[in-house]
Amino acid sequence: RRGVVLACGGFGHAPDWRQRLLPQPAHTHSLMAEGNTGDGLRLAQAVGAAVDETGHRAPAFWAPVSVRQGADGAPQRFPHFALDRAKPGLIAVDARGRRFVNEGDSYHDFVLAMQDASAVPAHLICDARFLRRYGLGLVRPGAWRLGPFVRDGYLRRAPTLAALAAQLGVDAEGLQATVARHNRFAATGVDEEFGKGTSGLNRFNGDPDHGPNPCLGPIATAPFYAVSVWPGDAGMSVGLSTDADARVLRPDGQAIDGLYACGADMGSIMRGRYPGPGVTLGPALVFAWRAVRHAAAAPA
Repeated sequence: RRGVVLACGGFGHAPDWRQRLLPQPAHTHSLMAEGNTGDGLRLAQAVGAAVDETGHRAPAFWAPVSVRQGADGAPQRFPHFALDRAKPGLIAVDARGRRFVNEGDSYHDFVLAMQDASAVPAHLICDARFLRRYGLGLVRPGAWRLGPFVRDGYLRRAPTLAALAAQLGVDAEGLQATVARHNRFAATGVDEEFGKGTSGLNRFNGDPDHGPNPCLGPIATAPFYAVSVWPGDAGMSVGLSTDADARVLRPDGQAIDGLYACGADMGSIMRGRYPGPGVTLGPALVFAWRAVRHAAAAPA
């Protein structure tokens, strides 16, 4: 009687919205629940609501995702949040075999760099020592039973960097030169290209037992390995226009009486930027609380 709060999870699996709003939608993988198909946005639009699309650095909150086809044919998506990218002895390269980002930066910023550099997919490169110690994506530390991962193409393995590049379709000379340069940085502890290991976030996700830089290590022990990653959306920034009490707004900025939105149905106050984990959960809690407070004060 006092109002309706839309919290339907956004449009992560709505083909029409993805095609309209996401860059390279055919090359992205949603990490959101499959039932998140934009129902809340469509319901609100039917009564005159506006969708907040402008001023967002990105339409979604991103994470690099590797994909393996399961035995039942369904894809297994692994989000590379924090377990491998910042560790010493891993680099990310584009089709030229060149680095394009500080691999230890936030997962959202990593994907923005992928998109800005047209590095879709990107390839995470490491060696046998790294794989045993840290794992890579769906391959867990210890590197047990690699055969299934290699046979189905999730994990690429080769005795040389040139052979690995051939498997990936990456420029071999570029990859070899990149690894040689990276190994020099690993020896000095200073990443002269992208500053890997210079931020608190990098070092927190690195290896504190490795020096001189917890995020830089050589790539030198054959065989060499790679896993390819694509942009994965973990939440949406674009959503319904709302005010400070989570009331859904019309295109003219007027509130629709009794209609509220929060979570991924609401246009994010972060505007597609990612200051830290919780940028979806924190506002979802705050604006749900504000919506209920506002509705409770309204006449029944």
